[in-house]
Amino acid sequence: MCLRQLGASRAGQVQYGRWLGNGRVTVEALVEGVCKGVGVRSQGRHVLLVEDTTEVNYQAHARRVQGLGTVGNGVDAGLFAHPVLVIDAQEEACLGLAHIHLWQRTQGKAKNYRALPIEEKESYRWVEAIERARGRLQGASQMTVVADREGDIYEMWSRLPDQRTQLLIRACRDRNVEPAPGGHTGLYAWLQAQPLRGQYTLAVPASARRSAHDARMQVRFGRIRIRRPLHCSDAHAPQGLDLWALEVREEAASVAQGDEPVHWRLLTTHRLENVEQALQCVHWYCQRWHIEQTFRTLKRQGLDIESSLVEQAPRLEKLVVMALSAATHTMQLTLARQGNSARPATDCFAPGDAGLLEHVGASLEGKTLKQKNPHPAHSLAWAAWIVARLGGWMGYASERKPGPLTMLHGLQALARIRTGWELARATG
Repeated sequence: MCLRQLGASRAGQVQYGRWLGNGRVTVEALVEGVCKGVGVRSQGRHVLLVEDTTEVNYQAHARRVQGLGTVGNGVDAGLFAHPVLVIDAQEEACLGLAHIHLWQRTQGKAKNYRALPIEEKESYRWVEAIERARGRLQGASQMTVVADREGDIYEMWSRLPDQRTQLLIRACRDRNVEPAPGGHTGLYAWLQAQPLRGQYTLAVPASARRSAHDARMQVRFGRIRIRRPLHCSDAHAPQGLDLWALEVREEAASVAQGDEPVHWRLLTTHRLENVEQALQCVHWYCQRWHIEQTFRTLKRQGLDIESSLVEQAPRLEKLVVMALSAATHTMQLTLARQGNSARPATDCFAPGDAGLLEHVGASLEGKTLKQKNPHPAHSLAWAAWIVARLGGWMGYASERKPGPLTMLHGLQALARIRTGWELARATG
């Protein structure tokens, strides 16, 4: 996200800089524009609202940038972004963003932080972001909020669920539960005491904590009532809430020496009355990975937003909104690559781009069937094939599927081609 690249010339660079500095161009208006259309795309669908927080660290430019707060370590300069990514629960297509919440940490925690109402805490973003997102998704048939441990907040459970809104969140703490058979009063012990309800095999990719292997997972679940925490700051929150708890734990026999076993504890408002329903929730929770990939595309390996030379905090906030929009487009294309959904290319491209995509796509196809674009013309999968080829993917089904960084490189290449296309058309 370099102004020199965005502007393509000195004049263009100045224009972008003035646009970012224009007081009439607000973050709120940009967010509204970025989220425009997601409501139509979600019409009549069950969607997953995947929310999470990322920090954007500008410490490398701290001497030059004005007006920033601090990020996670309390020292480095930067800001925070909390987007809500919308995923089709059935087709697993990315439908766009439903909200982006930005903020800066300009002061430390108050001494009476625990006693403050949640509206005065940073954690309120988890509630507020979904409330704002729901306002843009009036036509969705059902919404399931998916979040990691940080979203396990009692006020989330007490305020958000309704007829159309379900929650699926990884448990953060060993919550107190109503006494159950066996006398277990903690969530973790209660889950461990539940009977084994099923097993499945999970293909675990290599990571810093684990080697690549097939993990044999054990499934336990049941109905549970969690107690209101002692320090809950919402005076109107109920004393207890009925939820369903789910644990998937890797069998000890399948854990390689030195590896950390896979172990998730999930809480949900969805009914879990059989193994199929439990595994469906596990699968939906795994869709949370897409927001991690969006953040990866936003930062050093992709758009490299943290290297921006913009010098004022309000302008940086606007740039982050634009970058998140671009990163989300890469995820839309990445998830469309398989052709599992019928999403149109207009989810990511203007109708006027159809001719450009047709000409570029034709130039990328080979003579054999294996080198042809296999997807219906003007579908998002068709466009994703073209963009992936521009990003360096060879197009063979046997090749590793293109990821978000390949898609990003393809979009950048397409932007350069578009410039020449427009010049050629303007000069006749």
